[in-house]
Amino acid sequence: MIETMLSSPLFGLAISCLAWWAGLWIQKKTGLLLCNPLVVATALIILFLTVFHIPHADYDRGGALISLFLGPATAVLALNIYRQRQLLKAHFLPVLAGCLAGCLTSVGSVLLLCRLMAVEPEIAASLLPKSVTTAIAVAIADSGGGIRSIAATAVIAAGLTGALFSPLFARLFRVTDPIAQGVGIGASSHALGTSRALEIGPLQGAMSSVSLCVCGILTSVLALFL
Repeated sequence: MIETMLSSPLFGLAISCLAWWAGLWIQKKTGLLLCNPLVVATALIILFLTVFHIPHADYDRGGALISLFLGPATAVLALNIYRQRQLLKAHFLPVLAGCLAGCLTSVGSVLLLCRLMAVEPEIAASLLPKSVTTAIAVAIADSGGGIRSIAATAVIAAGLTGALFSPLFARLFRVTDPIAQGVGIGASSHALGTSRALEIGPLQGAMSSVSLCVCGILTSVLALFL
């Protein structure tokens, strides 16, 4: 019976849904930024598989089905730009310049550090899209011969770093304009940072939301030439 359960795709789906629900509950109870549902769910799944000695392949039968939604999730980002089209139109040049600078800095720093440290090409390809949302990052890593799991981990690390330290960096570098704050957060720490930007202010959240979409497009284009 256990073998039948493990061989079913529903096993991976059920574990993922339960872990995500637990992550949402924990974040709601604690209110801590570190208790992001995505991070908590990932940790719980790893812990569960390790404690009960369940092979990753058994979980991935259902987990792979979730990956099918990455494509539609990427397309839905266009809806976000459409909803914020008036805001983007009003600040088009600053947003475009800020996003382009953010993308070039992110991609350039990864390439430079990977070259200095003689990192293998597939690892470099996995780290390259670290500052865009997971749906786009995984697709970019796949096209460049990278490793999906490393790409997803790098995205989470970048997002948490931006979400935790963006207010500190804004004060340190005296970035007081809400548009600049939102663009900076969205360009460097995608959706996780945007959730933090929404807490700072509605304008910051809106600009961060637009920036993460624009940066996803720009990084995808840049990746074609690397």
